[in-house]
Amino acid sequence: MGVQIGPLIAGAGIAGVAIGFGAQTLVKDILSGVFYLLDDAFRVGEYIESGSYKGTVESFSLRSVKLRHSRGPIFTVPFGVLGAVQNMSRDWVIEKLSLTITYDSDLEKARKLIKKIGLELAEDPELKAITIEPLKMQGVEEFGEYGVKLRLKLKTKPGQQAAVRRRALVMIKAAFDENGICFASKAVQVSSAAGSQPEAVINADAALHATTTPQKPVAA
Repeated sequence: MGVQIGPLIAGAGIAGVAIGFGAQTLVKDILSGVFYLLDDAFRVGEYIESGSYKGTVESFSLRSVKLRHSRGPIFTVPFGVLGAVQNMSRDWVIEKLSLTITYDSDLEKARKLIKKIGLELAEDPELKAITIEPLKMQGVEEFGEYGVKLRLKLKTKPGQQAAVRRRALVMIKAAFDENGICFASKAVQVSSAAGSQPEAVINADAALHATTTPQKPVAA
C-alpha cells in the first residue's frame, strides 16, 4: 500500500520496552503482596516497622499498604519495596530499662525495692490485664564512670509497655528517695589546696563555666 511501516515498528518496540519495565515493577509489587498475605505478615490495625517506614496498617490494596504514623502522616508503600517486616502487635513485648545509681547505694536493697514495685504493678487493677511478667531487676549491666548501671525488664501485651514503664519509673523514684538510694549524676569534686578533703561538689557544667569565664583583675 506504499506505507512505510519501519518507523511504526520501531516506535511500537520502544513502547513495548517501556511498558515491559513498568509491568515488571507492577508484577513485583503484586507478587510480593500475595506472599505477605500468605505469610500473614500483618493485618489491619497492627503496628509494623520496615526500614524507614513504620506505622499502623490502615489498609492495603493489590500492590501497596497504607501505614499511619503515630504523628499523623500516612505512607503508601509498594509491596515490592517493603522488605522485611517487624510486626510489633503479636503475642507479647519485652521492655528493658536502665538505671544508674551511685556506687555507695545498696544494690540488694535496690533489687528488693524493684521486685516489690513489680509485684505491686502486676496486681494493679489498671495494669494487671496487660502485664505478662512483672518488672524485675536482671542485675548489674556495667560499672560506669559515675555509677552502677542496672538493667530491668518487664513483659506486657503488645503496645502496652509504655503505660507500665511510666508508672514503674514514678514508683522507683519515690521508693529510692525514701530508702536513700541516689541516682548517679555527672559531678566534679573540688579539693582545697591545703588538703585532700573535697571542699564542695559542683555540677560539671558550672565547673566548665568557671574555667572559661574571664576573671576581672583585682585593683591593688
